Amino acid sequence: MAYPEKLLTDGETVVYDMRPHWRILVFPAATLVLLVFGTVFLLAQVPDGWRWARWVVLAGAVAVLVIWVIKPVIQWATSQYVLTNRRVIIRSGIIARQGRDMPLARVNDVHFNYGVIDRMLGCGDLIVESAGETGRLLIASVPEVELIQREIFRLHEEDDKRRRQEGD
Repeated sequence: MAYPEKLLTDGETVVYDMRPHWRILVFPAATLVLLVFGTVFLLAQVPDGWRWARWVVLAGAVAVLVIWVIKPVIQWATSQYVLTNRRVIIRSGIIARQGRDMPLARVNDVHFNYGVIDRMLGCGDLIVESAGETGRLLIASVPEVELIQREIFRLHEEDDKRRRQEGD
C-alpha cells in the first residue's frame, strides 16, 4: 500500500515507504504452527463421546488464532513508515487509524538501537528527537535502520538548504 500522493504537500516527494521489519511476524508464525499441532493433538485425545470437549478445544484455538496470530499480522500490514523530503510520517491502526508526522525542519537528533539479532536481520528502533512539545518519535522495527538514519540526516540538510533559499 503506497502512501497516497494526495496527502503530500506541494513539492513533497516520498523517499521511503516501508512497513515494520518482517521479524515482527516470527512470533505469530511460530504460534500458528504450534497452534495447529496442539489443536490436532488435543482433538485426537478427546474421547468419542465428548463432543462438547472438541468444541471447547476449537473455541480456544480460534481465540488464540485471533489474538496471537491474526491481530499482529493485520497490525503489521496496516502499519506504514514514510520518509519524504520534508517529514517523517507514521501511520498505524486496523480500524481506527493513528498517525504522527514530524517535519524534518524540527529534527534535532536521530539515533537508533538494535540488539545482536536485530543487527543480523538489518533492523532496529529509530528514535527521532525534535525541539517541539512532543519531542521524541520512536519508530519500532525499522528495516535498514542505519540507512534510514543517514537518509534522515541528508534530507534534513537538504530541507534546511531549501528553506534558507526560500527565505532569501
